[in-house]
Amino acid sequence: MKNDVIEINPEKVSGTPVFAGTRVPIKNLFDYLEGGESLEDFLEGFPPVSREQAVAVLEMAEVYQQ
Repeated sequence: MKNDVIEINPEKVSGTPVFAGTRVPIKNLFDYLEGGESLEDFLEGFPPVSREQAVAVLEMAEVYQQ
């Protein structure tokens, strides 16, 4: 599942983990949420990212925090 959601490629955004098929860093999602913005705000700001991708990343982060 990770490969469907997160892409790490040294030739894309210097190897920063991005949402698969985009150049949007995963960190941007967490920066938005930590800054008090909503998931909707993030999705509006980064239309290449699907809701499913964003939710999957959040679910993965939750699992790793446990």
